[in-house]
Amino acid sequence: MTTVITYGTFDLLHKGHIRLLQRAASYGDRLIVGLSTDEFNARKGKRAYTKYADRKFMLEAIKYVDLVIPENSWEQKATDIKKYHVDALVMGNDWQGQFDDLKQLTDVIYLPRTDGISTTQIKDDLERSDH
Repeated sequence: MTTVITYGTFDLLHKGHIRLLQRAASYGDRLIVGLSTDEFNARKGKRAYTKYADRKFMLEAIKYVDLVIPENSWEQKATDIKKYHVDALVMGNDWQGQFDDLKQLTDVIYLPRTDGISTTQIKDDLERSDH
């Protein structure tokens, strides 16, 4: 069984997220999603619109996702790769090169983002519509 893992906040779930999960899942038989906790996001200086439990619930309902685990730190990735016997780490290409140090443990694949959609864009559009 080939295991793939990806990480993210997956806030304001949109078609770009679904496409990433679909493409990541195509690299193996099992897809694990490391979902950034609210506390980890706070340490990164980010705040998710949707709470962790709700983001987890939505990800678990997606047919491409086999397991959702909490992401609590940057350093956790190496531990997760070993613990879950991960064959490939898949991330969006906005992270290009950021996880190349993990290539000693697993394949690292960066996928192109879906054009025309991002959580940042959605949040900016919502903020503009409030004014």
